[in-house]
Amino acid sequence: MLDVQIGRVYDELDTAHGARLLVDRLWPRGMRRDDPRVGAWHPQVAPSNELRRWYGHQPERHAEFTTRYEHELADPAMADALDAMVRAIGTGPAQLVTATRDVELSHLPALARHLANLGH
Repeated sequence: MLDVQIGRVYDELDTAHGARLLVDRLWPRGMRRDDPRVGAWHPQVAPSNELRRWYGHQPERHAEFTTRYEHELADPAMADALDAMVRAIGTGPAQLVTATRDVELSHLPALARHLANLGH
């Protein structure tokens, strides 16, 4: 099983969390491209622009957002990008990061579960 944590890209860098993988469709505001808190950027695995706009971080839509995002992750077109993430994580640990304020209401918990299922 993959050892994957979730967090915010703006948080302090903690080497105990291992490699960082930014999983946002858009580049985080105020961050330089060479900022070490970013790590490797994987925008292709983030929710689609359509899904992201529909959700709008409205808590009442989170369950449906998660279901729709899981369908996107299950799309065969996503397989190569997900495999690349599993390879980047390796034996772990790793931390998936996002610019979203509330990480638990973001796409990261669903992605972490999906990657864990791929990596066992």
